[in-house]
Amino acid sequence: MSGGAHLLPPEWLPRLERLSLDAKRRVAGTLQGKRRSRRLGSSLEFADYRVYSPGDDVRRFDWGVYSRTGKAFVRQFMDEQELTVSLFVDCSASMGAVMSSPTEPSTADPEGTKGSPKWLLARQLAASIGYMALSSYDRLQVACYSRSINARLPIMRGKGSAHRLFSFLQGAETGGEGSLGAALAVPGALPRQPGMTWVFSDFWLEGGEEELFRSLSLLSGTGQEVVLVHVLSREELEPKLSGDLRLVDSETMSGKEVALTGKVLDAYKEELERYRTMLSRVCAERGMSYVLIPADMPLTDAMFGVLAGAGLVTG
Repeated sequence: MSGGAHLLPPEWLPRLERLSLDAKRRVAGTLQGKRRSRRLGSSLEFADYRVYSPGDDVRRFDWGVYSRTGKAFVRQFMDEQELTVSLFVDCSASMGAVMSSPTEPSTADPEGTKGSPKWLLARQLAASIGYMALSSYDRLQVACYSRSINARLPIMRGKGSAHRLFSFLQGAETGGEGSLGAALAVPGALPRQPGMTWVFSDFWLEGGEEELFRSLSLLSGTGQEVVLVHVLSREELEPKLSGDLRLVDSETMSGKEVALTGKVLDAYKEELERYRTMLSRVCAERGMSYVLIPADMPLTDAMFGVLAGAGLVTG
């Protein structure tokens, strides 16, 4: 697991193997897995009885019922199939940006992990969710996007593919303008099978609410159970800048002179709260999940606190 050695703590993988993704929908996959399916199959979970027909597996014949009633029945069991899990990781420039001021210079990449704490945590969360899917024999596909799909991995299955997942995320870099709606509109970007889709992003969407609605509609149209993981830096959540500053958009590099007073910061916090509330409400209305995770939160707290608390992972 050399690729994941820098991205995830060494002791992290055995803990992830004891967790699983809590998909709320019944699975309709193509290969045998560990997820309960809508179909009848060969799991150990009993489903129903059916009148015996010639050719049925005699191992499922219920001799107890036959001895009591004289009628021939066979036991039916639920099937278990794989879940298709898709991960979309925002790699636009804002994910790698580190907010700084002339009086507080940036200390970017103190651990040699490429980019900001926000970018590091987003990839750690994606790697953790991906590894859980591989450990559960689910199908996994991963893509990094900005305005289009910058890079993607073909569908993987099984823990033997974990090194490809870790190496892919470890080597991903940020840059350019981001647009979830534009990226998902690229032909072939959307998952081809119903399943569970996770999006890791700061969700600074140029198109605002309209772009969010369009993006979620595209995912919903392919039968996805969607989870939005909103990762924001502490500086974005609680900015402490003040004075006459020039604010520069990390993606477009356009700037604006702003006198940052307490009133301006209060207005920013109100607007951010309104935006977060909108994201949560829109997801709830569509049966989707939304969680906010500060970038300075330890990975353990994010997994076992936020994601487990929201019922998205179970162990």
